[in-house]
Amino acid sequence: MSASVLQVDSTKPKQQVAEGTVFTILAAISFSHLLNDMIQSLLPAIYPILKSNFHLDFAKIGMITLTTQLTASLLQPLIGLYTDRKPKPYSLPFGMGFTLIGLALLSMASSYAFILVAAGLIGMGSAVFHPESSRVARMASGGQHGLAQSLFQVGGNAGASLGPLLAAFVVLPRGQHSIVWFTLAALTAIVLLTNVGAWYKHRESVGLAARAKKALIHASLSSTRIAFSLAILIALMFSKFIYLASLSSYYTFFLISKFHVSVQSAELHLFIFLGAVAAGTIIGGPIGDRIGRKYVIWCSILGVLPFTLMLPWANLFWTGILSVVIGLILASAFSAIIVYAQELVPGRIGTISGLFFGLAFGMGGVGAAYLGKLADHSGIYFVYQVCAFLPAIGLLTGFLPNLDQKRPATH
Repeated sequence: MSASVLQVDSTKPKQQVAEGTVFTILAAISFSHLLNDMIQSLLPAIYPILKSNFHLDFAKIGMITLTTQLTASLLQPLIGLYTDRKPKPYSLPFGMGFTLIGLALLSMASSYAFILVAAGLIGMGSAVFHPESSRVARMASGGQHGLAQSLFQVGGNAGASLGPLLAAFVVLPRGQHSIVWFTLAALTAIVLLTNVGAWYKHRESVGLAARAKKALIHASLSSTRIAFSLAILIALMFSKFIYLASLSSYYTFFLISKFHVSVQSAELHLFIFLGAVAAGTIIGGPIGDRIGRKYVIWCSILGVLPFTLMLPWANLFWTGILSVVIGLILASAFSAIIVYAQELVPGRIGTISGLFFGLAFGMGGVGAAYLGKLADHSGIYFVYQVCAFLPAIGLLTGFLPNLDQKRPATH
C-alpha cells in the first residue's frame, strides 16, 4: 500500500491527515481529466466530418465551439462559488454524466441544432469537472501547489492531444455514429470520480481547520492591487487562449488549405501540436514552485512571440516544428496563472478555479467564433498572420506583484 493511501487511513491526528502529497488522488484526477478533455477534443477533431455531412461554413463551425465553451465558461464560476460555501464531493461523477449524454447525442445527431445541444451538454460536464477537480488537486498537493496543478493539467492536455488521433483512426473511417464508443471513457471517468468523491468527503470531514489556516498564508495586498493583478492575468489568458483557439479549431484547415495535405495527415499534425502542449504543461508548475509563478508566466507568454511570428511564413516541415515549440512554451503558463490567482485570493479556490477555467473556455469559444468569421471573410492564412502578434500582451506580466510564497525562508 502506498504512503499516499496510508495518509487517508492512518490514525494520526486529524491536522496531519490532510498533509502530504496524495499522488494516488492526483493520478486519479489527472487521468479523469485526460478522459474528460479527450472527449471534448473529439468535437473539434471531427469538424471536417460535420462540415461535410451538414454543409457547414466556418462561422457555423465556430458556433459549435462557442456553444461548448460558453456553456462551460458561464457555469464554472457559479459552480466554484457555490462549492466554496457548500462542498459537494460527489458533484464530479454527476457532472461527467452530462458529458456522457452529450456524447451519445452527438453520435446520433441528424441536424445542426442537435449538434449544438450535444455540444452544450459536453460543456456543462466540463463546467462541473474543472473547478471541482482543481480544488481536489490543491487538496492533494501537500503544499506543492504548482506540481499538483501541473499534474492535473497534463492529464487534460494529454487527453486533448488524443482526440484528433482517435478521430483520425476511429471516427473518420467509421463515421459519426462511432462516437458512441467513447461513452465508455465517460463511464470509466464516472467510476474513478466516485472514488475521488469518497476521498474528498473524508478530507472535508477532517481537514476544514487546516484548510482555513492555509487560507491565511498570503500577506495582504490591497483590493485595488488584487483587482489590477487579476485583470492582467485575464489579459494574459486572452492572449494564450485566443491563440490556442486558432490552432485547436482551424489548424487542420490551415494545413489542408496551404499545403494540400490529406485530412488524416492534418489530424496527425494537430495531434503532434496538442501532444507538445501536454508535454509543456508539466513544466510550468514545478518551476513556479521553485522560482516564482510570475517568471514562468513571463517566459511562457512573451517567450513564444518569435515563434508565432514565424509560423505563417514557414513551409510544412518548419510549420510542424514551430507548432511543437509553440505548444511546449505556451502550455507552461496556465498552471502558473491558476496557482498565482489562487494565491492572490486565498480561501476561494473553487471560485478562482471556476473563473479562470471558465475564462479559458469562454475566450476560446469567442475566439473560435470570431476567427471563423475572419477566415470566411479574409482567408484562413490571414487568421494566423493576425494571431501571431497576440503573445506580445505578455509584456503586461511585468506589472504583477512578486508573491514568492514558495520561499518563506527569504521573508
